[in-house]
Amino acid sequence: MIFATLEHILTHISFSIISIVIMIHLMNLLVYEIEGLHNSSEKGMIATFFSITGFLVIRWISSGHFPLSNLYESLIFLSWSFSIIHMILYLGNPKNDLSAIAVPSAIFTQGFATSGLSTEMQQSAILVPALQSQWLMMHVSMMLLSYAALLCGSLLSVALIVITFRKNIDFFFRNKSFFSFRKSFFFGEMECLNEKGSLLKKTSFLSFRNFYKYQLIQRLDYWSYRVISLGFTFLTIGILSGAVWANEAWGSYWNWDPKETWAFITWTIFAIYLHTRTNPKLQDQGTNSAFVASIGFLLIWICYFGINLLGIGFHSYGSFQLISNEINYMKNT
Repeated sequence: MIFATLEHILTHISFSIISIVIMIHLMNLLVYEIEGLHNSSEKGMIATFFSITGFLVIRWISSGHFPLSNLYESLIFLSWSFSIIHMILYLGNPKNDLSAIAVPSAIFTQGFATSGLSTEMQQSAILVPALQSQWLMMHVSMMLLSYAALLCGSLLSVALIVITFRKNIDFFFRNKSFFSFRKSFFFGEMECLNEKGSLLKKTSFLSFRNFYKYQLIQRLDYWSYRVISLGFTFLTIGILSGAVWANEAWGSYWNWDPKETWAFITWTIFAIYLHTRTNPKLQDQGTNSAFVASIGFLLIWICYFGINLLGIGFHSYGSFQLISNEINYMKNT
């Protein structure tokens, strides 16, 4: 009872802190950037990290096993992973304009875990025999850390695509206005001089805005590549450790289970991303690789969440259907 109360308190504390951090980010973005609020948001994410860490430790002690046995615990661990990615982005970029990706991801996963799942699905249960292995911590933690890193890196790539697309549109309309300016030159010298004066007044602002967009695109490309590389490393370790665990539990390293198949597809897509991003022979590497990463973003959710919804294959331990069956079984007995 005490452990359940502590878990309830820590989850609500972490969720409340993340909500406040998002409000601070919105205020800095839409209203005015205040240095004190900026520092408070970073302290809030550190407090969130320790709150979720406390929850995982308490759940570990109360259940007697590492808390990665069902969908609820995996979502909380995924939210904890997002907070780690947030701190990595902050250490590499003190301005922290890129951490706006990790914070909403953390509140989304934790909000769904605490509000979207029923109370019965949030309860810790005894591990099924297949999960009673030392490989549970290694395999599942690596996979969830890879999901968090790859999702954040993919979202950075999506932001890069959006900004690049808008930049191309702005460039097109500026060229169009320039042609109209040249056309007006033939109709009157006075009108031409007036338009030239107005353009000269806007030149410094436009050049500054374009330079800022260029810097932002470069940072998005830089950090998406590094975060995705980190996630790809975690994913590789997770798949290899899962293969060893599968051989121990089922007698075969690879069974082409739906979860395994989609994990392999996801690994292949991000391998293509890394090849596209680092191949000097390809033109416009950042934009092309960003499109590949956006495809990988969808594949991750299919691999992590879609298979659980279907409840098929050997990896259906955290599926809704299996959890409902366990709940009904416990009620009947």
